[in-house]
Amino acid sequence: MNIIVEREKSLEALEQRIEDLRARSARQGGESSEDMRALEDRYAALQRDMFGHLTPWERVNMARHPRRPIASDYIARLDEFDELHGDRQFRDDPALVGGLGRLNGRRIVVLAQQKGRDTKENIRRNFGMVTPEGYRKARRLMELAGRFALPIVSFVDTSGADPGIASEERSQSEAIASCLLTLSRVPVPVVAAIIGEGGSGGALAIALADHVIMLEHSIYSVASPEGCAAILWADASRAEEAAARLKLTSDDLLGFGIVDEIVSEPLGGAHRDADRFVGRVLGTIDAALSHLSNVNRELLVERRRAKYRRIGAWQETSQRFASVAAR
Repeated sequence: MNIIVEREKSLEALEQRIEDLRARSARQGGESSEDMRALEDRYAALQRDMFGHLTPWERVNMARHPRRPIASDYIARLDEFDELHGDRQFRDDPALVGGLGRLNGRRIVVLAQQKGRDTKENIRRNFGMVTPEGYRKARRLMELAGRFALPIVSFVDTSGADPGIASEERSQSEAIASCLLTLSRVPVPVVAAIIGEGGSGGALAIALADHVIMLEHSIYSVASPEGCAAILWADASRAEEAAARLKLTSDDLLGFGIVDEIVSEPLGGAHRDADRFVGRVLGTIDAALSHLSNVNRELLVERRRAKYRRIGAWQETSQRFASVAAR
């Protein structure tokens, strides 16, 4: 059970009581009663206590909240969107949605990892885990964007690439690597938004961008907490501990220079005011595109490559290991 959902359930009775008092006050045409003001103050205090300072594991649960805005919510708010299908080799992958769109009048190419709202839709979308044909579709659209000088906007929300045997047989790693190579070369602005889970190379495949936006309670990591715990300690139940060690929160990633901007969320998460929040995220993306549109194409690619080459501290680690070996 999602721990954030459990906390919200504990507030439902208080929310209903406040709504009842508001309805009664509206019918009577009077001002808010002392009881209602006291309940509202209590509710606000409980919200601050429950959601004001989330731990890394609580943020993982917030990123997985069943009512959190997903890719289709952002796409629906574009001026227009025409979906394109297929990788021209095998099939269409519904976990990777891509096509041509407009954002505030600007023509863009959209790439999005799509989860579902219910079990049936999640099964159809493979829970947002993209297969090789999905990444090859993404690469095809990246190349299309380069050919027609269209900026690329990607919405990242996946626990990781599809890990099934069939995907491995169809060269999953090569498909992801091809996306990374294409993004490192495409001479157009690329903006990526981490809207939920950003898991491993499955996320990075469409997120090697000039400007990476991360929602406050999204996560971005080399592995899921459960996967990390299973690898390190052979015990997936230690996922909470792994989440703390993975440094997967937006604050961590901004400090490392891996993401460039954080969009703060309403108290209690993006789903608490989803419509307004989605509009704010799209406005942030549009502002980033406006800034990048003024950069020379060759310089844009050069900066993008330099940005990702700077990530990491391998030299310091190598020096430390050399020092230990010399003892």
